[in-house]
Amino acid sequence: MSKSVSEIKEAWNTIILFLILLTALSLVAYYVILKLNPTSIYVGALMISPALAAFITLKIKKRPIASLPWSLKELSYLKRSYFTPILYVSIAYLLIWLLGFGQFINTEQLIEWSNELGIESSNKALVIIVMVFLLLTVGVIKNLGSTLGEEIGWRGFLIFELRKVMPFKALAIVSGLIWAIWHYPIINLMYGRSENLILHMSAFTIMIIGISVILAYYTFKSNSLWPAAVYHSIHNIYIQKICTPLTISNDKTIFWIDEYGFMIPIVTTLFAIYFWRKAEKENL
Repeated sequence: MSKSVSEIKEAWNTIILFLILLTALSLVAYYVILKLNPTSIYVGALMISPALAAFITLKIKKRPIASLPWSLKELSYLKRSYFTPILYVSIAYLLIWLLGFGQFINTEQLIEWSNELGIESSNKALVIIVMVFLLLTVGVIKNLGSTLGEEIGWRGFLIFELRKVMPFKALAIVSGLIWAIWHYPIINLMYGRSENLILHMSAFTIMIIGISVILAYYTFKSNSLWPAAVYHSIHNIYIQKICTPLTISNDKTIFWIDEYGFMIPIVTTLFAIYFWRKAEKENL
């Protein structure tokens, strides 16, 4: 059923209000990150700003917070959202290692892990297996609080509002661009003095748009924000705590590794095309 002009206008008003509140809340968090200290507590404050913006928007619009997609009827989507980022990140890093853009395995990281676990560093396989298992279970659960702060806003609220005024393909791209731009100050903090700043921003933006297609698909299919929160947590932990630390860099690595190099964006784009077509076939 097509929406009336008044319904479309109300949806746009809600989206604009959310974005204004998100900008205001994020500016406060970015100020303390950039001017005081980029500590984890301040970064955590930034990561919950999308959720806070969504909650305040709902309050102003006199809509209950319970109206967000909190429930999850099909647990299969949690499993899919868990393994999808593991699959594409594994493919990306295998290509990085095989093509010589980085080398497996970083001995210094192994020693650090062995000291943390209390396992002899000579037993490399056991150190890797135990740490990877713990990071992909305990680490993911610990990180879930932060990613949930984002996903309540992005997938739990924003894409459902965008869906009222645009089709799946458009909302996936628009939400991805908003999500990417929201990260730019952090990227500037990390690479602002580097001549490759634009390259890193471009790679990150391509990756985020690809991920946004996948997350929009899982969110609408499950009608729940939980698959996106789990997916986001796995994505962060697997890249930032496992694959990147285990990689030995060379003069080419910076252009290909992590979320700010081009290998993961290339692979996620291929995955996004698959989910894009899948969404089209299923009339999402």
